[in-house]
Amino acid sequence: MKKIIPENAFMNQISQATPPAAPEISLQAEVLTVTFFNAQNGYAVIRVKVRDEPGTITAVGHVLRVHPGEMLRIFGLWKEHPKYGRQFQIHRAEPLLPAGINAIRRYLASGQLKGVGPVLAERMVKMFRDKTLEIIDTDPKKLLQVEGIGASKLEKILKSWEEQHHVRALILFLQEHDVSPALAARIYRHYGPESMQKVRDNPYELAYEVHGIGFRTADAIALKLGFAQDCPQRMEAALIYLLFQCGESGHVFCPQDELIQKAQVLLEGADESALQDALDALAQRKRVVLEELGAQGLGAVVYLGHFHRWEKEIAARLRALSDHPAAMDKNKLRAALSELEARRRISLSREQRQAVEDACLNKVFLLTGGPGTGKTTITKFIVDAMSLLGLKIKLAAPTGRAAKRLSEATGSPASTLHRLLQYAPDGGFALNETRMLKTGMLVVDEVSMLDCQLCLAVLRALPLTSRLVLVGDVNQLPSVGPGNVLGDLLKSRTLPSAELTRIYRQAQESMIVVNAHRINQGLFPHASPKSAPQADFFWLEQEDPGLVQDMILQMVCERIPASYDLNPRLDVQVLTPMHKGEVGTQQLNVLLQERLNPRGREFTLGLRKMRIGDRVLQLRNNYEKEVFNGDLGWIMDVDIEEGEALVEFDGREVTYELTEMDELTLAYAVSVHKSQGSEYPAVVMPLLLQHFMLLQRNLIYTGLTRARRLAVLLGSKKALHIGLKNAKARTRYTNLAHRLMEIMNS
Repeated sequence: MKKIIPENAFMNQISQATPPAAPEISLQAEVLTVTFFNAQNGYAVIRVKVRDEPGTITAVGHVLRVHPGEMLRIFGLWKEHPKYGRQFQIHRAEPLLPAGINAIRRYLASGQLKGVGPVLAERMVKMFRDKTLEIIDTDPKKLLQVEGIGASKLEKILKSWEEQHHVRALILFLQEHDVSPALAARIYRHYGPESMQKVRDNPYELAYEVHGIGFRTADAIALKLGFAQDCPQRMEAALIYLLFQCGESGHVFCPQDELIQKAQVLLEGADESALQDALDALAQRKRVVLEELGAQGLGAVVYLGHFHRWEKEIAARLRALSDHPAAMDKNKLRAALSELEARRRISLSREQRQAVEDACLNKVFLLTGGPGTGKTTITKFIVDAMSLLGLKIKLAAPTGRAAKRLSEATGSPASTLHRLLQYAPDGGFALNETRMLKTGMLVVDEVSMLDCQLCLAVLRALPLTSRLVLVGDVNQLPSVGPGNVLGDLLKSRTLPSAELTRIYRQAQESMIVVNAHRINQGLFPHASPKSAPQADFFWLEQEDPGLVQDMILQMVCERIPASYDLNPRLDVQVLTPMHKGEVGTQQLNVLLQERLNPRGREFTLGLRKMRIGDRVLQLRNNYEKEVFNGDLGWIMDVDIEEGEALVEFDGREVTYELTEMDELTLAYAVSVHKSQGSEYPAVVMPLLLQHFMLLQRNLIYTGLTRARRLAVLLGSKKALHIGLKNAKARTRYTNLAHRLMEIMNS
């Protein structure tokens, strides 16, 4: 029988079981050291000095990126950590100006004010004592009395000081709405002094305008600001966000039913009719395009407006380029090829000669094939034959490393597509449909990496009188960006093409080449009949992730350099399917950095420790710097006082502000996706069952074919078998093949 408890007794039980929450404490703290900082979410562990507290205390929680010497008003509670003892748990933090000579000196010496380092900080404090910050704020011209501060230096200091004022105000505003202060600097970097007004007007714009802020963060801000859960802005923002997410997964559109379902999950049960109304409103404003693709069995689909324009325009421009006449004398071409064969003492096979002739005679031509099939030989013959016939030829590839390889293979200069098309500061290309390339033929290599946006930029800049040769390997991973350009062009069967399948005798001696083709057929790789240093391929079986990690470190740092006379920092690249785990990029980079660059001068960015001499990888396209997603570089120098770092990419030095260094990550180990377009003397690639979600045949194939002299695959035999069987890479929602078939056959 259920026992009935009187109301007053019940309340007594509740009060005994759940003691009232302790009142929030406020402390004024000076930051002494930053033990840990996560740049992604603002979580920090800091040592601070607090009045009436002996010694120093540890404070943990979400704060803005802080530096020694800064003053904070921190709100929170004391907690007893089972391992680390008494800590102050920060609920929110307000930045304050430091007080006292020592605090001001530490603050200025931290490099937070651009242009001021330890030496200049000492001089400023020596002259102005505890009035230093007040001088900067109210009478900055007095700073010109300090040795080392001229007009340009003063301008830099004041600009940095003003930015900090705006960021502090934005932090306080965001914290009123329980938003992490780590986002403030990122929002300010995008909007500048208008940041607060932009956030107030429509925080949902943050989701697709500010890098690193997704829909969920923008939604949290909006709801705190009083936006209703069923407001049109929220519905529309969710749909646009999901379409952008589809684009990041390589899709050009999303089936409408699937999009609505995803939006209902994201918005936790939003009304379907309200989402449909939002979709119709977006279509009316041309932010999205609704289209019926019944012939493809997809029904109603939704495109972002610009994705739809890209796809249609690519098909139209390929048709126009293919149809525009540009005569080529077949007899002269054949004579040129014979002359080149005689010069080089090379006799092209029938397959190779036919591919060269077709590439030169047609306006658009696709050349595909795996390693060892003669793509490089054919490309060089195409370039040299057309040059003999007087055509001006341009060579390009999506990445700097791929362009360098193309140049080495052909003996002719090659550039990145972005440099060829002259990327402009406004976000477009200087060469386009109004100012075109001056060339009779454009050869583009590594076309599997070409997404819709870059493909269209190429076609816009190419005169109709020119020829276009696209070279690639359709079995590699597709582009990072939206679309499946090479696959769709081949699938449409509307453009002349040659697929090379024969492995030539010299290439048959390479187990890298042989095993790449076996993997592409779903077959287990063969062991090399040779031993080191003649062998170019090894498969090492080991199931335990910890032991695989140890083997990778030993291979990269000791065994491969000793046996193959390779520099472990320059020549050996670890490729791995994942970022997390014992053999993920994150952990391997820390371990390899310690082994390969232990004495480089160190500086800290958030929780990351970087050193001069480190190998680094660019994480996203930076058009202004002409550095692109996947480019490898080296940290050459860092100037904390100026807030800058110098990074070299293929012989070109690029300056980064330290606030921009989140675009770079350590690159001793990189993901297979980021290695596309690159080639390395030696590759070490682990494959384990913990990689299950990413194990695909084309991923293993792509990783293996990045190796030029040596490839070492190691890990679980079962994991390798799973990857070999998984030939169904995720289907991308694209419609370019059908558009080409329609327009070419009309």
